Amino acid sequence: MKILYLVIIGIGVFACKGEDEKNTNNSELKEKATTLLLKDYRPESIYKTEKTIVDKARFPVIDFHSHEYPENEEEIRKWVTRMDQLGVDKTVLLTGRTGADFDSVVQVYSQFDSRFILFCGFDYTGYEEPNFGPNAVKELVRCFKAGAKGVGELGDKGWGEVYSLPVEAKGMHIDDPRMQPLLAKCGELGMPVSIHVADPIWMYAKMDSTNDGLMNAHKWRLDNKGAILNHGQMMKTLTNAVAAHPSTTFIACHLANCSYDLSLLGAMFDTYPNLYADNAAQYAETAAIPRTSARFFEKYADRIVYGTDMGVEKEMYKTTFRILETRDEHFYDREISGYHWAMHGFGLKSSVLEKIYRTNAIQLLGLGKGTPMPENSHR
Repeated sequence: MKILYLVIIGIGVFACKGEDEKNTNNSELKEKATTLLLKDYRPESIYKTEKTIVDKARFPVIDFHSHEYPENEEEIRKWVTRMDQLGVDKTVLLTGRTGADFDSVVQVYSQFDSRFILFCGFDYTGYEEPNFGPNAVKELVRCFKAGAKGVGELGDKGWGEVYSLPVEAKGMHIDDPRMQPLLAKCGELGMPVSIHVADPIWMYAKMDSTNDGLMNAHKWRLDNKGAILNHGQMMKTLTNAVAAHPSTTFIACHLANCSYDLSLLGAMFDTYPNLYADNAAQYAETAAIPRTSARFFEKYADRIVYGTDMGVEKEMYKTTFRILETRDEHFYDREISGYHWAMHGFGLKSSVLEKIYRTNAIQLLGLGKGTPMPENSHR
């Protein structure tokens, strides 16, 4: 009897200990859940859905939005090798550079057998002086003769054109009269203009619990920048410039930062035949609404060009291909997304993909129908 009694006591003690440990663990989990910072939130999908690995784009790609990320020629060579592996035929480098700075980029990248297409910037030196226009146009023509195929990335998030080197033009927007001679000359020379206007709408919203893009928006926030043009006003500067220069081709970078309401960009496309857009660095925003995005891409397949603007890593490219080509659901890639939400594939048709990946860019860059199709066509 004593032995049975001791066993019962032992079981009770063990059960109490187990219950105490369980309560302790639950308390720790509760504590972590209530103190977890948004920046540390790293969900992993548990859905057992299809996972498609896209090692190579379905059609040879012309990446219309990248930058000169490599720091030396050896890194450029590695990039070219990676492009070959992934099916990226050519990359447009939006240097934003002018003068000797642009010339140095031409010298380096011209060694790589037409794999890179260079855009220059506008030289805003003396933009507040009376003779700014003629001098800036003269430098634009010089860059064109040196090898520039277009202009970009121009950039204005609300306080003026500040992306081109070497001088920022704060307070001067794309529709400013001082910009008109430059934009007109681009039309004469057949140089498309890639321009970044505004930022995603979440960056203008309040940084509080109602902002569903808060995790990424806070990093790039514009709500606290004082007297700058808001998102709607930025769109107006773009349409003013596009309307004033019907002979100049404009590419609105990042889908004109209208991913939250693609109908805004659609209305611009419907109104201005000289306006195009790249989808660079808008994969996370559009992959959150795959059906709406797919319908938009299909409807405006003749007006959208593929872009990255997210470095040169292999997995980055593969994720962009996965989003455009597959119908995969609920996956994450924190290398290209700073948002908390999952991404989903569009499953675009081959006829749409070919235009976005390649043929639209060939038209915009004046490469001609004779441009050979590399091996990965019609995978």
